[in-house]
Amino acid sequence: MNAPFKLRPYQQEAVDATLSHFRKSDESAVIVLPTGAGKSLVIAELARLARRRILVLTHVKELVEQNHAKYQSYWLTGGIFSAGLRRKENRHQVTFASVQSVSANLDQFRDEYSLVIIDECHRVSGEETSQYQRIIELLRQQNDSLKVLGLTATPYRLAMGWIYRYHYRGFVRGEENKPFQHCIYELPLSYMINRGYLTRPELVNAAVAQYDFSALPQDRFGEYAEKDVNQLLSKHKRVTRAIIEQVMEFAVKRQGVMIFAATVDHAREITGYLPAHETALVTGATDLNERALLIQRFKQRQLKYLVNVSVLTTGFDAPHVDFIAILRPTQSVSLYQQIVGRGLRLDEGKQDCLVIDYAGNHVNLHHPEVGEPKPNPDSEPVQVFCPGCGFGNIFWGKTDSDGRVIEHYGRRCQGLLEPSEGDEPAGWNGRPQQCDYRFRFKECPHCGGENDIAARNCGHCHKAVIDPDDQLRDALKLKDAMVIRCAGITLSVNGDKLRVTYHSEEGEELSESFDFSKPGQRNVFNKVFGRRFANSQAPKVFSSADEVPGLQALLPAPDFVIARKQKHYWQVQERVFDYQGSYRKANEM
Repeated sequence: MNAPFKLRPYQQEAVDATLSHFRKSDESAVIVLPTGAGKSLVIAELARLARRRILVLTHVKELVEQNHAKYQSYWLTGGIFSAGLRRKENRHQVTFASVQSVSANLDQFRDEYSLVIIDECHRVSGEETSQYQRIIELLRQQNDSLKVLGLTATPYRLAMGWIYRYHYRGFVRGEENKPFQHCIYELPLSYMINRGYLTRPELVNAAVAQYDFSALPQDRFGEYAEKDVNQLLSKHKRVTRAIIEQVMEFAVKRQGVMIFAATVDHAREITGYLPAHETALVTGATDLNERALLIQRFKQRQLKYLVNVSVLTTGFDAPHVDFIAILRPTQSVSLYQQIVGRGLRLDEGKQDCLVIDYAGNHVNLHHPEVGEPKPNPDSEPVQVFCPGCGFGNIFWGKTDSDGRVIEHYGRRCQGLLEPSEGDEPAGWNGRPQQCDYRFRFKECPHCGGENDIAARNCGHCHKAVIDPDDQLRDALKLKDAMVIRCAGITLSVNGDKLRVTYHSEEGEELSESFDFSKPGQRNVFNKVFGRRFANSQAPKVFSSADEVPGLQALLPAPDFVIARKQKHYWQVQERVFDYQGSYRKANEM
């Protein structure tokens, strides 16, 4: 049967990429399409083409209903298994289900499925006990060739980073295991906007005072405790009132306004400043029937303002929304994109969507592709070319006024290396291998191999690598040892000898010399400093001592230096670079 509508070119490409991937591999895959790109149409087309049983999972009933409706538009019948929709049908070839309902009724899903499709798959964690993983594990027991496909606009999670490992354009995302193996198709937000598939976001800096959440403590996911946020906001009611007054000024020429509040108390305060007859408040505690009624009134434009707290970021579609006001803090690029995405759908007469961030989130909507937690607010995506394979990595980093990279936080090159002609296929199943060049590394004391800075065992000789915390702790216990937090280095040259002086934040100093006339000492300097030259972006081999001082600005300084007493002087024994541990580094609070 022919489809009732023609897929857009990129939707057809996503379908073709899926078919191509699963014809040659059973490994899990992800499709990345921006909010509003029509993921439900891709799901419907894949389900239409399937010959065996499929389970389509998502986390909210609105998306279950939406995906089912698109499939039904093909004049095909699919089942719904969702307690929220009061339907539990699992005997059809294609079942659209909520993950919560399936997880609570696993005994009803013991048939053989060929494919599991997960919408909003960035919600899948790596935990084996999670609802998604338990379902996948059960279905794999019935079919060890089960295919798993995820769709998302935002393929990353806080504290995890990217949710997949390998990208079809020839690079890798990190070294650890991920919930999905491959990204097989990706479309950037800018593509959708430039080609008129989505509304252009008009990003405007707040013209009134913003909230400053930077002093609040964060959890391991970079988020803030509700009580801390409420306490801060209670001291800034004038700021909230001023913000809402500005929102109402901008809203005069706007059709639909969504306001994202930080907490329930905050949302109630915001609602109190808005015209009651034009405003609705939706929270997690709002009665479901009342929520549906309020949303319906908003979609019918009987209400102009919709204030919510973390409940309308996915599965909500009101195309007339043309103003997004963000009054909540978040470190999650995924959440930020989902929020802005509420206003990017096309609608008749809609020219753009005004987006104002009053919470100072500093998220670059068009360049979130670093996919790892931001090291600090000043970081931006930078391109760093690998000296080993030439791949152009995208890392968090900093640039100077001319746009040159002066610092970056990448660890290992993300490039994938294809096997040379005549070589055995690299890796498992002929998969290309990740380039082994490391911008930051921990050297194995046994074999000299380079390892990730968090490694416990050497990836080359497999022996234990000394933990920097243990190294520092042991040194601090010794009476004849000295440990300094290094705040910088200075250099001086005397003939063939280069003297490196390490300065602590308290003014202490340790020094060591390298005699460049001796190959052994010259090699040690190049291995320690030359290899890390310019953030390891351009490793340099120095042949003479007088070459070094002129390039001091590009030499790395260690975070800690450990020395031992040798009669009348201190001899440097260890230099700890790229430290990540419990001890405070120089100039940190």
